[in-house]
Amino acid sequence: MKHRINGLSLNVLESGSGSLTLIFLHYFGGSALEWQAVMSQLSGQYRCLAIDLRGHGDSDAPATGYSVDTMADDVLAVIDLLHVQEFSLVGHSMSGKVALAVAARRPAGLRSLVLVSPSPPLPEPIPDDERQKLLTRHGKRSSAEKTLKNITEAPVSEAVREQIIADDLRTAKPAWDAWLLAGSKEDISERMSAIDRPVHIIVGAEDRALPPEVQHRMVLPYLKNASFDIIENAGHLLPWEVPDKLITFIQKKIS
Repeated sequence: MKHRINGLSLNVLESGSGSLTLIFLHYFGGSALEWQAVMSQLSGQYRCLAIDLRGHGDSDAPATGYSVDTMADDVLAVIDLLHVQEFSLVGHSMSGKVALAVAARRPAGLRSLVLVSPSPPLPEPIPDDERQKLLTRHGKRSSAEKTLKNITEAPVSEAVREQIIADDLRTAKPAWDAWLLAGSKEDISERMSAIDRPVHIIVGAEDRALPPEVQHRMVLPYLKNASFDIIENAGHLLPWEVPDKLITFIQKKIS
């Protein structure tokens, strides 16, 4: 369903019910659809919301306005509009950084964070040549296919493969460029001391986009109440690659 948020139409998937709401946020170049398999199994216990962040999926794509804080504003506006009370944020990659920005504001009702291969609160260590390739080749299927190969390790079905490629290709160029040129480079590390809720981080052992060592070096040292887990034989797209293992992790950490 689409909702009017901060002057934009944002697409939000919703299922289930419960006293605790799980709010799912997707990776750069992805969409809320990556959470469908996870939501289908958790919606029997929890209210589940998955947001297409601005410029991604089926949400509007303004020409400007893609800072980490602007995306955090959108998430908080969805929480307010949909009358969410108690909630946990589940952020993946790019939106892990967004979730950290939200948590640093200490919103009422936030219980915990689950971060899947999160982008660090420091500038993300994307090599300059890789950043330039992503900027110049966006919108080309060959580039999307190469990205898919790089960010997955566990096999996925042909249908999932096509959805990952489609989400990459439909990401609006303003959102794509803004993350690579600005959002990923933002430093919000000084705010991390304000986070007073448990943070649970999980990453694929074969993640080549944000390897486990990035979490040890650039994320965990800035969080005072964080746990860290690794899923073997998995890459960067855990919700697509190993949804059952991720579901088990989420259930364990938020129970």
